[in-house]
Amino acid sequence: MKQATRTVLVTGANRGLGLETCRQLGRLGWRVLLTAPDSTEGQQACEALRSEGLDVHFEFLDVASQESLSTLAGRLEQEGVRLSALVNNAGIAMDGFNAHVAEYTLAVNFFGPLHVTERLLPLVEEHGRIVMVSSALAELKDYPPAFQRRFNPPPPKEQLQTLLRSFIEDVRAGVYERKGWPGSAYRVSKLGLNALTRVLAEELKPRNLLVNAVCPSWVRTQMGGPHAARSVERGADVLVWAATLPPEGPTGGFFRNRRPVLW
Repeated sequence: MKQATRTVLVTGANRGLGLETCRQLGRLGWRVLLTAPDSTEGQQACEALRSEGLDVHFEFLDVASQESLSTLAGRLEQEGVRLSALVNNAGIAMDGFNAHVAEYTLAVNFFGPLHVTERLLPLVEEHGRIVMVSSALAELKDYPPAFQRRFNPPPPKEQLQTLLRSFIEDVRAGVYERKGWPGSAYRVSKLGLNALTRVLAEELKPRNLLVNAVCPSWVRTQMGGPHAARSVERGADVLVWAATLPPEGPTGGFFRNRRPVLW
């Protein structure tokens, strides 16, 4: 399959890492489906990349909305779109910590990638690539052994979802500390995402799909802030690398700077 015929869908791509990932893959000759939950920003981002001569198309997608996802997936199916790669980049880090923050953060950062991947899987070609954008805060070695055992080995997908929902309920009930959870919805969402990566990687081996999580490090984006150490161009490199792995590439891993991170 010629590289110029490959299509990638990138979530949360109206700015930052997602936008730069679209740019770098477009420069490699890929057809890019740039998705975002804001139509105005998404269209502007798309037009900016198209002005660079790249084959980029905007698609509306709010990863926290099943209706939005169903609408997009249905249209792509009707159009006969086939994906060589799916980059689950959309993510949030909210201020404060309460049940609402926990619920919405997990809706975007964990359940979003889960639902997007499951719904779009019929469109992903054999030997396709699925990329989950994670964080160094999800390195299990930084947590007590008893807590690590909740995620390693990762529980089956349904049990993993139940575990993440229990975190939300424990925050709502004010017992999350007693239950051993960290006081950060962002951390828990990325821990769940890493576990999901490993579950999906094993599940999708018969289709020869490579599923990996990547850490772009601290990047100068709206989320990372202006004082972050890494440029968005360098941060996006590991996302592009994971989306373009050769058939013999790794699966079920967690990578930073293209190198594996210990679970």
